[in-house]
Amino acid sequence: MAETHGGCCPPMDLMRSEPMQLVQVIVPMESAHLTVSYLGDLGLVQFKDLNSDKSPFQRTYAAQVSFNANNDKLQRSYNELVEYKLVLQKAGEFFASAHRSATAQQSEIETHEAGEDLLEAPLLQEEKSVDPTKQVKLGFLTGLVPREKSMVFERILFRATRGNIFIRQSVIEESVVDPNSGEKAEKNVFVVFFSGERAKSKILKICEAFGANRYPFSEDLGRQAQMMTEVSGRLSELKTTIGAGLDHRNILLETIGEKFEQWNLKVRKEKAIYHTLNMLSLDVTKKCLVGEGWSPVFAATELQDALQRAAVDSNSQVGSIFQVLRTKEMPPTFFRTNKFTTAFQEIVDAYGVAKYQEANPSVFTIVTFPFLFAVMFGDWGHGICLLLATMYLILREKKLSSQKLGDIMEMAFGGRYVIFMMSLFSIYTGLIYNEFFSIPYPLFASSAYECRDVSCSEATTIGLIKTRDTYPFGVDPVWHGTRSELPFLNSLKMKMSILLGVAQMNLGIIMSFFNAKFFKSAVNVWFQFVPQMIFLNCLFGYLSVLIIIKWCTGSQADLYHVMIYMFLSPMDDLGENQLFPNQKLVQLTFLFLALVSVPWMLLPKPFILKKQHEARHQGQSYAQLDETDESLQVETNGGGHGHEEFEFSEIFVHQLIHTIEFVLGAVSNTASYLRLWALSLAHSELSSVFYEKVLLMAWGFNNIFILIIGILVFIFATVGVLLVMETLSAFLHALRLHWVEYQNKFYEGDGYKFAPFTFTLVANEEE
Repeated sequence: MAETHGGCCPPMDLMRSEPMQLVQVIVPMESAHLTVSYLGDLGLVQFKDLNSDKSPFQRTYAAQVSFNANNDKLQRSYNELVEYKLVLQKAGEFFASAHRSATAQQSEIETHEAGEDLLEAPLLQEEKSVDPTKQVKLGFLTGLVPREKSMVFERILFRATRGNIFIRQSVIEESVVDPNSGEKAEKNVFVVFFSGERAKSKILKICEAFGANRYPFSEDLGRQAQMMTEVSGRLSELKTTIGAGLDHRNILLETIGEKFEQWNLKVRKEKAIYHTLNMLSLDVTKKCLVGEGWSPVFAATELQDALQRAAVDSNSQVGSIFQVLRTKEMPPTFFRTNKFTTAFQEIVDAYGVAKYQEANPSVFTIVTFPFLFAVMFGDWGHGICLLLATMYLILREKKLSSQKLGDIMEMAFGGRYVIFMMSLFSIYTGLIYNEFFSIPYPLFASSAYECRDVSCSEATTIGLIKTRDTYPFGVDPVWHGTRSELPFLNSLKMKMSILLGVAQMNLGIIMSFFNAKFFKSAVNVWFQFVPQMIFLNCLFGYLSVLIIIKWCTGSQADLYHVMIYMFLSPMDDLGENQLFPNQKLVQLTFLFLALVSVPWMLLPKPFILKKQHEARHQGQSYAQLDETDESLQVETNGGGHGHEEFEFSEIFVHQLIHTIEFVLGAVSNTASYLRLWALSLAHSELSSVFYEKVLLMAWGFNNIFILIIGILVFIFATVGVLLVMETLSAFLHALRLHWVEYQNKFYEGDGYKFAPFTFTLVANEEE
């Protein structure tokens, strides 16, 4: 926090999001650019778009946010002219050939007519006197079509016009650059003759569909020669212009090559500044800009200092105005994190961003997430392997943070401190399970048990005898490999999973109490927190106590029987399943409280909320005017005046769903924590299989070649399955336990993240 706090402990910034305020700044035009630049360096303001109703081209600084596409336009024009020149050449050949053929044919007809009998002359004269208005005028289109589409193009034209066309194509020997795509392509020049406007319309659509570029062409030979001259001259000019531009660009790039990074960053910053300026509203006098945005309360002094510096440095005659606005909008959520806490906060945010100032789950997730992971991944040998890999990422974080990593490596590097905590807790739980690549070691003392005889023949039948004090820390190594290992570890890990699950669910409900207290909601305290605590602990809290009593006393009571018949036959005697005096009375009391807590959760809250709503709006015909200015932006979240609508039926149905969800979830969520037991057992058994069936089996052959193969297979299996797949599996299961079983007790997660305008993001963004 910006302010100084007394006491021995620093403030827990992660518990609640930073207090936010809606601020308004009025900036003179001459200092606007520098002001936004300084605020970008500060990175503590999230600007609101006050021009959301305007298109990008209607904004104040639309002209500045653009790019120079002149070279692309020139290149496109050049490619079009190259194609046009080819059309003029090839199509000109068509018409010249046709003209020569027609001339020769006309000469032949005239010669033939001169030698014919005079009796036929009147008839020929009649043919020549046909009405010229009835003659059919043929039209034509010229252009280029991709060569691979030319045959299909011709066939489609023929079918679409029912054969009423005449088409000629000519192959272009060299590839040409297509003006639209900018890529080289092999093309044919075509000329299509048609009759009528309907045929022309069909041909135009087909040309467009086939990507055929059309160009104008004249029948007149003189006009053709003139067009050829013009196109050739224009091509020569463009070639010279483009060449000069490329030479100039090369010289410029060579000049600024050494400063490219600085120039690139400068351009990005300028672009970001103008985009932000376009979010500001132009004042009616057109002499200043008005901006609004969210900012943390602690940043008010820094913002005012930045505004003042910008006004001085830009030699502005008028300073900027800074003021705080009253609003009913929900502020964004902002947690100040460091490189250690960021990854844990991202885990929570992936489920949903915290509502403004509600309790943040990541405070406890920093410990509970890696611990629950380690319960499923308990092996201190595998934990050390994870720790070594993570230490490499942590020790080289400065170098790696500046490099471009792959997707998987990027995720691992971003979560390096999460994996670091996971590895430490895995070493801890591995020592408790006494497993090092599934091998037990008597690290803290000798085993408390010994064989009954020297040959140890009765170890797997009658069992061992206890000769020393209980093993001081973790599981006694002698349990591993015995007949009772699996039943013992099953019972231990299953009961431990229930204890951990009930403890974390209680933590979630307690967090809901602090939420209710912070938002001053006595209804949620008495009619949500209290009955939920009673229901959960009268059933599964009681089961947890029975587990601890059974561990402490060594009782043989069947806890399944106790819990099932607590509901089915609560009045029956417990017999050998009794663990403590007056257990039957205690169970009847807990059962009664659990049953009472259900209507306690369901019924009172909707009626109390209705009564509070009526009392709040009783006698109010008009809403009071606010004392200070409101935001320029239209309020969307309850900003309008007047009475809020209160739908009792919706509130009641919502409370009914919430109650049913909690009651059923108390059972399913507790059962869901048994995944801790299942995955821990699977990890242990897989590790044991790889050790016994791969490494020990290869060792038994007394062959160095087989031993090397066995060691390699063991290493790859351990890394690939246990250190990668099992790590990912345990991570995802721990994620689910936090998102579903823990956070649903108190976390709404319907907020939105604080996204300030900052140059840090501009510098790190991808091209």
